[in-house]
Amino acid sequence: MRFYFALVLSLALLAGCQPMEQAAISDADTAKRPTADVTAVSMTGAENAYQFQVTISSPDTGCDQYADWWEVLDLAGNLLYRRILAHSHVEEQPFTRSGGPVAISKTQSVLVRAHLNTGGYGTTFIGSATDPFTLTTDYVGFATETEHTGPLPGNCAS
Repeated sequence: MRFYFALVLSLALLAGCQPMEQAAISDADTAKRPTADVTAVSMTGAENAYQFQVTISSPDTGCDQYADWWEVLDLAGNLLYRRILAHSHVEEQPFTRSGGPVAISKTQSVLVRAHLNTGGYGTTFIGSATDPFTLTTDYVGFATETEHTGPLPGNCAS
């Protein structure tokens, strides 16, 4: 009986160690992937019709790797607006693109982030019309399912 208990305990401990090692490798791989990073956000306009100006730094190499959109989300993870970027910006880094209108109140805090076609989401900014936009790390890995929500980009223009 003791042998059986020791064997089960040993197998449980070994099984418990394996997922942690895999998670560490996965986290390291994730940390190395390239991303499109928002570096600045500003807004103009009025309630329920704000225009956003978003500056992005991305490791664009051409249509094989480029920032393909930036988006605005509410704090529940709902996609409020997505600005599709139709081509790579290899020679223009960082670059700023405008978009809107976005229907939010002046006090509603929103998240703004960019997406790299090969690496996913990068840095996230949070703010509102009454609070300046600032970099946040509180939303890393947040609402990644929006990556598959339209509108989505078509073919990259060369």
